[in-house]
Formats: sequence, structure tokens, C-alpha cells
Amino acid sequence: MSQPITPSAKPGSVESIEGTDMVAITVDDNPVSVADGATLLDALRSAHVATPTLCFGETLTPVNACRVCVVELEGSRTLVPSCSRKAESGMVVRTDSPRVRHSRKLVLELLSSTVDLSTTPGVLAWNESYGVDVSRWGTPAPSAPKRDNDLYVRDYAKCILCYKCVDACGEQWQGTFAISVAGRGAMAHISTEWDVTLPDSACVYCGNCVAVCPTGALVGAIEFDRRAGDDWDEARQTQTDTICTYCGVGCALTLHVQDNQIVKVTSPSDHSVTHGNLCIKGRFGFGHVQNR
Repeated sequence: MSQPITPSAKPGSVESIEGTDMVAITVDDNPVSVADGATLLDALRSAHVATPTLCFGETLTPVNACRVCVVELEGSRTLVPSCSRKAESGMVVRTDSPRVRHSRKLVLELLSSTVDLSTTPGVLAWNESYGVDVSRWGTPAPSAPKRDNDLYVRDYAKCILCYKCVDACGEQWQGTFAISVAGRGAMAHISTEWDVTLPDSACVYCGNCVAVCPTGALVGAIEFDRRAGDDWDEARQTQTDTICTYCGVGCALTLHVQDNQIVKVTSPSDHSVTHGNLCIKGRFGFGHVQNR
């Protein structure tokens, strides 16, 4: 059965706003009202219905790539991706039907056969919930991580081709276009132009691709090294919100601290200035703080 979750704060909240038209739908036999223009995923989150997501990004246009968030919509021939389907008055949605459970299970099994999901948040709970056999279709082929700079590591053995990094680097946010999709079909992969190293590419090391990556295919060097040394423990980490002092823009920072050391810097996706994005200084320029 579906378990309650806390809905995430995001731009375009589904909460009732004075003067905003509301849409009434039914989710698992329960009435739910959301703002006009909200998606089914917004509705599920407002109803505290657990829904797995991978390719969905709080500040990115949905690409419908992973299909792990599908739900059953009465009158629809196929399952629909809740992350992009707009809620319409009178819709009847099922989130835990046998058809939905089977589809989500199959998606997770196919992904597990081709990529390493060991650092994907929530995947262990999803596997248990849907009875996933991670070795049903085989095991992913190993590949060495690419480490050509001091700030972050590219581990494409964990890449699910969700395109979130491409969108964050491209026209939706950064506008750098340092990475894109190369190859076709089974040979498709994320790459720099001509597959050059990051220092030789257009990359400006903002790390916004790292921030949106759902699986750990892109990860900060400190986190990568600590995980390799079995010394990455989010249960021991504290988070402190502050404002970046490098310039006058006023970007919001969240400092992740473990053992009195800053191990990662993020920014809230719902912040009006950053929308989760930072520059190289804001995301990676904290080394001087720990130079004692």
C-alpha cells in the first residue's frame, strides 16, 4: 500500500491561493483539489501519496524519461506519467493498482540491469515496496568513473539518461551547453562535445548538473571520496542555511556538515534567487573555511 510522504515545497505550489481556480479530482477514491495548471504529481504530493520519481526535477521541464511515476487514469488506454500530465476536473486516478505496481516494478528491474542504483535515494524502499528482483534481467557492466578535475566526478555506470543534467546546463538554467546526449539507441550517453575532458570543454563548474542528478552519476569529489572510504553518513550530517558572501546577488546556501567539516553545499530549489542553482564559488568555494 502507498505510504504517506511529506509534499515537497516547489515553485507553483498546489496549495489554494486566493483568486486561483481549483481543479477537483479523485485519487485512490479520495477527493483532492489542486490549483488549475498543477500536475497529477502535484496532486499526489498534496494528498501525501508516495510516488517514486527519478527524471522529475523541481525546477526543470518534465521529460517523461524514466516512467517510474506512472499512474492509472480512468479512461486512458495507457498509464500516464504523473510528473507531466496536467490535472483536469473529474479525473479518477489510481496510484497503487496491480497495473501501476507491475509497471513500476518492471521499470526498476530494467534500470537495475543496466545501471548502478546503489546511491539513488529511495530506491531500496521502492524495491522492497514493489518486490523488485534487481538481478532478474542481469547485472550492469562496470565502468570506471571519469575524474578529470578536483570538484566533481562523473560515474556514468550510474547514469539513467534522465537528461536533467543536460537541461540544467543548457537553455533551462545555466546556458553553458557543456554537455549533451551523444550516440543513438543503446549507444546513447551523456558526453561533452567530442568527448573531451571537462577542463577542455565549455564547463564552468557551477555544479548545477550535480545538484539535479538523481542517482549519483554526477557527484562532488568530497562525497565521492568519502563514499569510497565508507565515510559518507548523512545521518551524522547537519544542515545550516546561510547566504553566499562572494557577491551581492544573495544566493541561499545550505551547508552540509559532517564531523565539523563542510562536505557539500546545495541551494533550495524553491528559493526565489537561486532556484537551486549556484556558481562555482557558491557550490565549491568553501575550502578556505576549513583551512585551519
